[in-house]
Amino acid sequence: MGPDGDQIGIVPTRDALSMATEQDLDLVEVAPQADPPVCRIMDYGKYKYERAVRQKEARKRQVKIEVKEIKFRPKIDIHDYQTKKGHVIRFLEAGARVKVTIMFRGREMAHTELGRKILDRLEVDLEGLATVDQKPKLDGRNMIMVLAPVKKATKGEKPAKEESEKAS
Repeated sequence: MGPDGDQIGIVPTRDALSMATEQDLDLVEVAPQADPPVCRIMDYGKYKYERAVRQKEARKRQVKIEVKEIKFRPKIDIHDYQTKKGHVIRFLEAGARVKVTIMFRGREMAHTELGRKILDRLEVDLEGLATVDQKPKLDGRNMIMVLAPVKKATKGEKPAKEESEKAS
């Protein structure tokens, strides 16, 4: 193939190289698995630069999912729970997933149901704002649950919660 994309046809390698050097360009093998292999006369430096720019643009458009972590203890006080719940809400509103960890120490491992109650209460408190992405599970001395933010309704739709309130 020529530099402007036109088909030249099947040409011996030596002739193709001489055509490329006459035009001060490079001979680049585009499809080595084809029979015969497909080559193109082009400016390889320019091609590499344009490919790098396209890849950079693709990375910019890619959405990075951020995971924030918040740690609780099984014997957490009500006020501390409210404060940490506020942090979780802030993370979810920013669009991040939240990994909630309950840390058990010493004999607290005998009462893992306390940690489960905290995670269940958090799930109920955040209903409508978050969905449980990963159910609570015990991992060593920690109990872990992952929350994901609820997708916001588009402008044309009304959230289900508002519709049910109007019906009442």
